[in-house]
Amino acid sequence: MARLYTLDSRLSTLDSRLPMIPAIVLAAGRSTRMGRAKALLPIGSGETFLSRIVRTLRDAEVDDVVVVIGHEPQEIIADVERRGLAVRFAVNPDFDKGQLSSLVAGLTVIDRPGVVASLITLVDVPLVSATTVRAVIDRYLATRASVVRPVANGRHGHPVIFDRALFDRFRAADPALGAKVVVRQHASAQGEVEVSDAGAFLDIDTPDEYEELLRKGFGRT
Repeated sequence: MARLYTLDSRLSTLDSRLPMIPAIVLAAGRSTRMGRAKALLPIGSGETFLSRIVRTLRDAEVDDVVVVIGHEPQEIIADVERRGLAVRFAVNPDFDKGQLSSLVAGLTVIDRPGVVASLITLVDVPLVSATTVRAVIDRYLATRASVVRPVANGRHGHPVIFDRALFDRFRAADPALGAKVVVRQHASAQGEVEVSDAGAFLDIDTPDEYEELLRKGFGRT
């Protein structure tokens, strides 16, 4: 079961005012290919992957952000506290079981009366724009599609919104297959949002990909 760390004391007293579509940032893995925690990688202007994502979500008017962490969590928590970012952390002790376990850990934290869906993104995708986040949210509110995600040239990106009706399906999904089976079963044309935001599709997993990102103008400090 996920352990919850609340860094914003207002969340415990203002539940009735929380947004209906909380965000979950998946950042629990070992970052084996990268060799160090992706959440803490510098990305310019004093930001890290995680801090940039959190600020982007805030700019898109997402007020409740839960970050799921697992491997060596204390350094990530300390960095976020130092930056004064108002997020909650769910520590997933089963992070080695795969990304689905972290999604379920995040859903456990955000699932409460009044929540109609959750917006999911990856710490690997730090450059998505607030405009894209807002477009995905607005499409969900307009259609209530089970799965809403950005698309471009046949590619699917992040963030993704999952309607609350899918929460139990993810909980019951086969960990060996992950969330993709559920997503494929419930994806639809009405949930596809055409965007021109390259950041929504840029997944940074390796040192070479990170160095290429830096060469494109995102500094180390």
